[in-house]
Formats: sequence, C-alpha cells, structure tokens
Amino acid sequence: MEGAVIMIIVLLIFPIVMLMSMAVLAAILGSFTKAAVDAEHPDSVLLEMANFNPYDGPPAD
Repeated sequence: MEGAVIMIIVLLIFPIVMLMSMAVLAAILGSFTKAAVDAEHPDSVLLEMANFNPYDGPPAD
C-alpha cells in the first residue's frame, strides 16, 4: 500500500517539477541569447527600442 501512495505522489509531483525546471532553463537560455545578440548588433535601432523605458520621458538628443 505504501508503494502505491509513493507512486501516486511521484506521478503528481514529477510533471510540476519538470515544467518548473524547463521554465528556468528557458529563462537562462533567453538571457544568454539576448546578451549575445545585443553584443553582436550594438548600433541596432531595435536594441534602442528594447531598452527604452517609457517612464523616463522622451529621449534626450
């Protein structure tokens, strides 16, 4: 009986742990990819738009 309870707990917890670990992996890969692309294209207008904070007001020229 204890084996069945342990198996049910494992089957309920495993998908949650797997999804959470994949979310962390996706965040790490996204961070490294963004840093690499930003370093490769430093004069891109898209980089300026991505780093723009609308609460700072209009950009100073």
